[in-house]
Amino acid sequence: MDSGSIRRKFLEFFEKKGHTIVPSAPLVLKNDPTLLFTNSGMVQFKDYFLGNAQPKSRRVADTQKCLRVSGKHNDLEEVGIDTYHHTMFEMLGNWSFGDYFKKEAIAWSWELLTEEYKLPKDRLYVTVFEGDAKENLPFDQDAYNFWKEHIAEDHILRGNKKDNFWEMGETGPCGPCSEIHVDLRSEEEVQKLPGKELVNQSHPQVIEIWNNVFMEFNRKADKSLERLPAQHVDTGMGFERLCMAIQKKTSNYDTDVFTPLLSFIGQAAGVTYKDSEKTDIAMRVIADHVRAVAFAIADGQLPSNTGAGYVIRRILRRAVRYGFTFLNFKEPFIYKLVPVLGNQLKDVFPELESQKEYVGKVIFEEETSFLRTLEKGLKRLDAIQAELKGQVISGPLAFELYDTFGFPIDLTSLIARERGLSVDEDGFKAEMEKQKSRSKADAAKETGDWITVGTDVKPEFIGYDNLEADVRIVRYRKIKQKNKELFQLVFDRTPFYAESGGQVGDTGYIESVNEKVYIHDTRKENELIVHFAETLPENLQASFHAQVDRQKRQLSMDNHSATHLLHAALRQVLGKHVEQKGSLVNDRMLRFDFSHFAAMTAEEIQKVEQIVNQKIRENIALDERRNVPIDDAKKLGAMALFGEKYGDFVRVITFDPKFSVELCGGTHVPATGQIGLCKIVSESSVAAGVRRIEAITADEAERYVTESLGLLDQVRELLKNPKDLLASAKGLLEEKHALEKKLEAFQQEQANQLKDKLASRAQQVNGYHLILEKVSVPSADALKNIAYGLRNQFDDLLLVLAADVEGKPQVAVMLGEKLAGTNRYHAGNMVKELAREIGGGGGGQPFFATAGGKNLDGLDAVLEKARKLIQ
Repeated sequence: MDSGSIRRKFLEFFEKKGHTIVPSAPLVLKNDPTLLFTNSGMVQFKDYFLGNAQPKSRRVADTQKCLRVSGKHNDLEEVGIDTYHHTMFEMLGNWSFGDYFKKEAIAWSWELLTEEYKLPKDRLYVTVFEGDAKENLPFDQDAYNFWKEHIAEDHILRGNKKDNFWEMGETGPCGPCSEIHVDLRSEEEVQKLPGKELVNQSHPQVIEIWNNVFMEFNRKADKSLERLPAQHVDTGMGFERLCMAIQKKTSNYDTDVFTPLLSFIGQAAGVTYKDSEKTDIAMRVIADHVRAVAFAIADGQLPSNTGAGYVIRRILRRAVRYGFTFLNFKEPFIYKLVPVLGNQLKDVFPELESQKEYVGKVIFEEETSFLRTLEKGLKRLDAIQAELKGQVISGPLAFELYDTFGFPIDLTSLIARERGLSVDEDGFKAEMEKQKSRSKADAAKETGDWITVGTDVKPEFIGYDNLEADVRIVRYRKIKQKNKELFQLVFDRTPFYAESGGQVGDTGYIESVNEKVYIHDTRKENELIVHFAETLPENLQASFHAQVDRQKRQLSMDNHSATHLLHAALRQVLGKHVEQKGSLVNDRMLRFDFSHFAAMTAEEIQKVEQIVNQKIRENIALDERRNVPIDDAKKLGAMALFGEKYGDFVRVITFDPKFSVELCGGTHVPATGQIGLCKIVSESSVAAGVRRIEAITADEAERYVTESLGLLDQVRELLKNPKDLLASAKGLLEEKHALEKKLEAFQQEQANQLKDKLASRAQQVNGYHLILEKVSVPSADALKNIAYGLRNQFDDLLLVLAADVEGKPQVAVMLGEKLAGTNRYHAGNMVKELAREIGGGGGGQPFFATAGGKNLDGLDAVLEKARKLIQ
């Protein structure tokens, strides 16, 4: 059974059991501050477990793209070394939100694995939670009893809290779980040692394939557990491991999930998989990592130096390092795998196939950049080796190679061994710990538990139609970041827009009879709308009047609507390949990132700006449609962005159905005329294949034009109000250029005269021509030209010039070719000594060196010291 059939069978099985099949959420999370990436199938359903939102269906199933490279679930260093850990993987899952529980979940798991997938019953083992006395958690007797209905008791094992109590993170939904393991060893090995002895012992052929989590608790910030409002089922089956079991392979990488990638890599490298452990590991690393990087980019996350972008860059660089070191990939290669991967998964994850050119371009540029960095790192390693007094590269130096050039300790150790050196790995680990401690201190954030006030209800956003409202606080919590205490408030309803879709959150205040509390930010946390305040209201039970900052909201709306017009204009001018890759909208400006592979010309920028302002002047009325079925929205021509998670019903924003139709949750002007004016102020590159436009509208645009015209008036006045300002400016530049040429010729003539004068004053001393003089020259270049001119004249020259260069002291030492060959003098060493007299430093070649300084009065002392050095 191929991997596609295995996936389809899972989804069809649970569809027959009354489950709604839902699409995968994006890898990159937008509104969850606790996670950078979707690391399990349950992440997109977290609010259902917590009771913050109601699911549209109480039974769902899916295959979810997951990424585990940071935080609690971090498998990165194992990936490629073993054959069953991955960065990105698929998790097949079935879910019950307050519907069925342990009995049905266990029965269906057994039915699917043994009757549909035909896995041998005697090779399956299950674990149940043994309980935990410290937390007063009992043995999961129910799960044990339900399993006894299907499997022999000696195949039911008790598992500890580490293995059989599943927690998403430090806080959040959790509960006891029941894992299913399969023994894939040969019959001979099974006879020697029963599989139950190897469960959870990291054996590569006795592996966990499915985990049934019974969500019953919520882990609070103080580490205590509270009961969830309802009991849920959250299951996750590793797709890659399941394929290994069904296809009777000994490794995930032997399945058809990975073989197309491994075959492509092997052909390019001229090696065969399973020829060598070193090349096998490198091939596995690349095959795994390209999946994580490609899908993250397709979902909207570009590699960068911070946050989620840094994680993606780190994964890609790890793949490049392995290819560079073990497969001799000295040129970009990984980007070539994107079409292979896109074609392989186009039926289940079409987003990559649709963007393969763009994703490949981003990866190519990242590879190119890092390969250059690797070359610099190798040169630095050469320098370190030259300076070593022993045979050990110190911990701080190894850390410098890691931190500055991206060399992991294993790469540094490998190269060191090849050169007969070793690395102080303990010292390296100590430096790493120091960095981690600094990072933790910088990012330290303590988040308290939510405290309910009165009746807790799901907050209602009313900010599309209202900028003020009477509200009540339904929950709050305290957070502490960088020693600053803040409070997060949730209201029963709110006019405050929460940061989303690039638009920043609203600010304003809430006010009761006795107090006023300022709201300085509003953000989303999954389904919650969270308001940030520096103080906590004294009377939490009071009724408050909430007021949004009207001017800030208005200006933000101007910029957001202008962004939609800009997007449409870019597609009109540059082509339909233009798609939004990110945006920022606030009350001061708009920033719009879009896919395009070349810098825009001045004419293209001007054309886009003209179209946008034409649409503004047309005063097009906003057509806002709420709760539109997603399929109907697409029929209207609304653009759906990759990397965004859309529900069954969406909001459609239209400014002329033939021009701009977009899915958007942001706030917008009632008609485009309100924007007033849009002015593009910059166009630049953000990453490979991604350009960025920054623009201003309304008040800022008016201010910009006023200041620009004012500056132009000042320039015109300085030029005596010429009729043709441009011609006048060009004339001035031409005149300046002509005068510079005359000055240059005059200075050259002066330098030639000075050279001749110095030559006439050369003294013959001990068989060479000696010139020691204090001079005044217009530039350092003039000083250098004089020195070389005298060297051409005297092959036995010894020249020391103490120069005043436009009020700054300089020293030049020059040796003629004949004298330099005797090694009697060294210009570089001499100039270092002489530079001390002018309070500076310098250096150069053995025959010519220069130095600069601060003390102009020290020039006479330079000549005096030079005489002593020569003697």
